[in-house]
Amino acid sequence: MMTTKLKTWVLLRGIAREHRHWEDFPGELQRHFPGSLVYTPDLPGNGKHAGITSPASIRDMLMFLRDDIASVISRGPVHIIGLSMGGMLAIEWMNSFPEECAAGVLINTSLKGISPHYHRLRPRNYQRFLYALFTRNRYARENTILQMTSNLYPHPEPLLQRWASYAEENTVSPLSTVRQLIAASRYPVPELKPDVPILLLSSQNDKLVNPQSSASLAQYWSLPLATHPLAGHDIPLDDPEWVCNRIEHWLSGKQL
Repeated sequence: MMTTKLKTWVLLRGIAREHRHWEDFPGELQRHFPGSLVYTPDLPGNGKHAGITSPASIRDMLMFLRDDIASVISRGPVHIIGLSMGGMLAIEWMNSFPEECAAGVLINTSLKGISPHYHRLRPRNYQRFLYALFTRNRYARENTILQMTSNLYPHPEPLLQRWASYAEENTVSPLSTVRQLIAASRYPVPELKPDVPILLLSSQNDKLVNPQSSASLAQYWSLPLATHPLAGHDIPLDDPEWVCNRIEHWLSGKQL
């Protein structure tokens, strides 16, 4: 049984997303785990690092991340939550530097080698993804992304206004977005399962990534999996309390 008295969480998002896109989730996590420290670093090419061209490999993104939060890592092993491409970074981190990782929670992630490309990005989203990549209308782009990733968010209009402002302040270049997409599409399942406790979370109604991707990984590595029946790809946005409850139950050894 793992303790729920956690010292440090590191939250990693996906393609072309920044720390502010976590919205209320970091606060919800702190409410569930009082006294925890929650860090939401930006990946190269995104957020405060939007001026940097993103690497085209998950490994290189990880090395940048570790340098960026070296002072956090130096305090002891961290608990990682990785959403989508962030889950791939979490896997690379746990596999390469297990001594730095206390546990990992992977949300709606997918890996080359155990999931076909049409599961990792549903074909009905190809046109939407291209539109979001190249349109200059920030509001329209963020609305397209929200439609692909959220099912339950109750007040989308204020959220979209915030997201459009994030995109204006920290504009992610199309080149960085493409390089992140390449990195994610090429990232294979490691030969060995990381020697770190891992929980998988998925959504049965994910419109972006087929939930079978998480189910396949759970079966491949014999990992615990909890599936939300209604939320979209961004479960921490749609139902942050559910995510925190599942993590809390897992860490305390309770039924998911």
